[in-house]
Amino acid sequence: MPHEVSRATIRDCAIAWYREQRIEPPTPSRLDRVIASAVNKDEKRLIDGIDGALSDECREALNRLLETGTDAPGSKSLFNRLRAAPGRPSLDVVKREVQKLGFIDDLGLPNEPFASMPRKVLDNYRQRTSTEPASTLQQRRAESRNARVAMYCWVRRREVLDDMVELLIRIVHRISARAKKRVEREIITDHLKVRGKTTLLFNIAEAGVDNMDGTVRDVVVPAVGGESTLFDLVAEKQTVGPGYRRLIHSVVRASYGNHYRRILPLILNTLDFQSNNKRHRPVMEAIELIRRNRDARHLYYSLDEAPIEGVIKKNMRSIIVETDSHGVKRVNRISYEIAVLEVLRGQIRCKEIWVTGADKFRNPDEDLPQDFEERRDDYYQRLRLPARYDDYCARMKKKMKKALSELNRTLPKNKLVRIIDGAKNPICVTKSDPQPEPSNIVRLKTEIQGQWTNTGLIDVLKEADLRLGFTQCFKGTADRQIIGPEELRRRLLLCLYGLGTNTGLKCVSDNELGVTERELRYTRRRYLQKASLRDAIAMVANGIFRTRLPEVWGEGTTACASDSKKYGAYDQNLMTEWHIRYRGPGVMIYWHVEKKSVCIYSQLKRCSSSEVAAMIEGVLRHCTDMEIDRQYVDSHGQSAVGFAFCSLLGFDLLPRLKAINRQKLYVPDAHSGAHYTNLTPILERPINWALIEQQYDEMVKYTTALREGTADAESIMRRFTRDNAQHPTYKALIELGKAVKTIFLCHYLQSEALRREIHEGLNVVENWNSANAFIFYGKGGEIASNRLEEQELAVLSLHLLQICLVYVNTLMIQTVLGRPDWADRLMDTDRRALSPLLTSHINPYGQIVLNMDKRIAFGG
Repeated sequence: MPHEVSRATIRDCAIAWYREQRIEPPTPSRLDRVIASAVNKDEKRLIDGIDGALSDECREALNRLLETGTDAPGSKSLFNRLRAAPGRPSLDVVKREVQKLGFIDDLGLPNEPFASMPRKVLDNYRQRTSTEPASTLQQRRAESRNARVAMYCWVRRREVLDDMVELLIRIVHRISARAKKRVEREIITDHLKVRGKTTLLFNIAEAGVDNMDGTVRDVVVPAVGGESTLFDLVAEKQTVGPGYRRLIHSVVRASYGNHYRRILPLILNTLDFQSNNKRHRPVMEAIELIRRNRDARHLYYSLDEAPIEGVIKKNMRSIIVETDSHGVKRVNRISYEIAVLEVLRGQIRCKEIWVTGADKFRNPDEDLPQDFEERRDDYYQRLRLPARYDDYCARMKKKMKKALSELNRTLPKNKLVRIIDGAKNPICVTKSDPQPEPSNIVRLKTEIQGQWTNTGLIDVLKEADLRLGFTQCFKGTADRQIIGPEELRRRLLLCLYGLGTNTGLKCVSDNELGVTERELRYTRRRYLQKASLRDAIAMVANGIFRTRLPEVWGEGTTACASDSKKYGAYDQNLMTEWHIRYRGPGVMIYWHVEKKSVCIYSQLKRCSSSEVAAMIEGVLRHCTDMEIDRQYVDSHGQSAVGFAFCSLLGFDLLPRLKAINRQKLYVPDAHSGAHYTNLTPILERPINWALIEQQYDEMVKYTTALREGTADAESIMRRFTRDNAQHPTYKALIELGKAVKTIFLCHYLQSEALRREIHEGLNVVENWNSANAFIFYGKGGEIASNRLEEQELAVLSLHLLQICLVYVNTLMIQTVLGRPDWADRLMDTDRRALSPLLTSHINPYGQIVLNMDKRIAFGG
């Protein structure tokens, strides 16, 4: 009980226990009552324990937090101000976040009752408390109110610290990015001032040859067309080379010194930076130096006072370290602060420097399983990895040798793949012939459109719920429920439809049926939670897997494809970013779709977030009955580290590489390259197995953290980037990833069937992306919220609505194919192209009418 909040999971554990003990379980209703009693007792124990750990001063401060500061209408309590999400990165937003942190610190919350609590429990109470207004919390009994608000504030403090670190990272990046953009714009302007530089050079040479003894004014100036041209050429020369960096630094220095420098005392007074690596000690000393001198008025540091090595890049030292009139070197204080902030940003992003009390940017050692040494053999067994590193390396060497030998043997007879010796891009892969066009799929679509013309999208959602009952996954955050089951079901369906189509709750409210916008907002606030939506999505996905007929869809698959799609979004938040490829502000939704168009997982991500981390997160956390052993991705979803982790986790990463012609193969040992004569132009150095053996335990420890969920994939992958290239585990993962990627490339180049399989899988997820716009059509497809919780609810509602469409279409297709006139009509080419993601017979527009008595007829 202290470790689980989902009653469905508790019920499954109870039934499993009865089976192990060979005891007949009680009836479902009685078991639910027993579980409810246990949940209530455990909640009372938890609340009483937390309330008893709070001091009297802390209880009084919690009560003041819920009170409004004035009697004026519309005034907000400190609690409501604390719940507000941060806006777009700016100095004012940082000040507000510091103020929130001050509100929480003034409460005097103890650390121990909360630090030892499971994360699931804390997140559950945080969600439940965040949905209640301050006035409702004030009406609770004192013990419950104090415990709930205290848990919320303790979790919220960690979130605020994470937000402040994100603001620091974004602001430092903004300063340099804007300066670079401004300088490049000026350089382009200056460059366009002087046209035809090559012609001017020849003119100067000819004039010099004709008049060797003439002066510059008499010879050179007329040759270039005037003195202004010479001055423009000199100005242009000064903007390139070393002068380019100096010019950018001058713009950054002006922006930082005139505006953003006021953020530094706020950050240094609020965030407690720490590091576990002695290599970053100079950065920590530089931060402490700036903190000690934040109120000083001097403009320079002495060279002995300020740490230089490990803080300032060599190409910037000539700019930051100046020489005074007496020849003494000194460090410009403002320039030094800028350099420290830039280094700090890079080290925080890879978690070499962390923040005390934060969550995402916490001590990286806390991301790892703390009991790994005690349960080492158990964790290795769960990952199905040999406990001895030499056994693992021997197995990988054997796989590499076999893959390289097979490719070397079959390459001369392979008509679609050639390796051109001496070419810059030696690998040449010829496109495969197009597959036969399916002849009956169009007829099938026409048949479905004729029988179920203009089926309402809301009827699709309703039909899926009536058959599967996914609305039972949504439990209220209140202690009791006063809404009737049927009324709640109707409200939930309308809320899910309004969010999933992005039309909003106002458009789906119906006063004639007695469902007002206010009631829908109450339902969304109390019942719609991210965890509940994921449970509902998993229920529909599992329902599709059970409903499928093997004679129509074939046997169940274990392959999945993943890709992301950009959506426009409001930009007054920390999630929305400018996308460098698709342009414009927005967010990314990362989808995991199996080969028959069932999306098993979705994630809301930043545009700059790692697609490799999102891919791994989806494979591990999808919570459906599907077991994934093959994962298709595009070029952005793979990396050497990604190949390594996927191999350790036990599934194959199968990317479609855009730059396949530039790929290289690595050899298992120093002398084996001579055996692969047909592959010589693309062979590289041998794998450093000694490094893999040395870091084998650490790699398995990080893999265990991914599998067990002690940290999310983004936090783990953040450690292994180019900013942290000296990390020994990162180097070992790169070596292992190169070995695994070599094995994949050998199979990829050898097998045309594998290339087709990957391409077909990615086409399925592209088809899923194309249907998003058909469903998520409201407000131009832009996510119209600045709150992270509301953005996630919109994405998950879209996911649920679209997977319900797949479920209903599956039933429709099976109904048509079950008729005698369609028996044995589908050929193999038709089954290959058969997809339940059809929209031609669906009408998402018009008046929204939810009739619970009207059903979709599947009888023919």
